[in-house]
Amino acid sequence: MIAYLSGVVREVRENSAVVVAGGVGYEVQCPAGTLAKLVAGQPAELNTRFIVREDAQLLFGFADTDSVRLFDLLTGVSGVGPKLGLALLSAMPVSALAQGLLSGDAKLLSSVSGVGKKTAERLVLELQGKVPEHLAAPAVGGVKAAKVATTAGRDAVDALLALGFREAGVRAVVAELLSAEPDLSADALIRKGLGRLR
Repeated sequence: MIAYLSGVVREVRENSAVVVAGGVGYEVQCPAGTLAKLVAGQPAELNTRFIVREDAQLLFGFADTDSVRLFDLLTGVSGVGPKLGLALLSAMPVSALAQGLLSGDAKLLSSVSGVGKKTAERLVLELQGKVPEHLAAPAVGGVKAAKVATTAGRDAVDALLALGFREAGVRAVVAELLSAEPDLSADALIRKGLGRLR
C-alpha cells in the first residue's frame, strides 16, 4: 500500500493533482480542501490511500491525518465507495462532517451531491459512535472560530444561513476559507462557501 507521498506538484486539476516523486508522476485524487493547498511547482506531502479495483487503481491524497481517518471510516460503511467519501470530504471541512456524524445530522449529509437519504441515515447509524470527538473540535472555539468574527465572515455566514444552509456547516466552511485566505471579501466567501456547501 502507498500510505504517504512526498514530491513536487506538477499540475493541479479539478478533482486531482499530479505529484512527481522519484521521477514518477502520480495522479492523486484529493478533497477540495487539500487541492486548495497545492500549488504547481511547490513541494507537497500527502497522506494517501491506494485502492485497487478490477477496472482501476486509484490513489487518494489528504493534507492531514484527520481527513484520512474520516475517509477510512466513511468508506468502511456499506455502499459508500471512495468517490462518495471524497465528495463528503470536499463538501465541508472535517470538523463539520465529523460534527454532523456525531450529532446524527442525516439532513446535512444528504445535502451533499450523490448522498441520498438512505445513505445519509446509514452513515449516521454506523458512524455515530465511531467518529472520534476531537475531529469535530475545530468547529468551535479556537483560532478558526475567532476568524469568522471579521465583518466579511459575519456577512458571509448571515447570507449563507439566509439561503437555508445549516449553521454548523456554514460556520465551519467560512472559518476554513478565512484560515486559508484571511483577506477574502464577503462576496468571495459566499461564492466559495456555496461551492463547498452545495
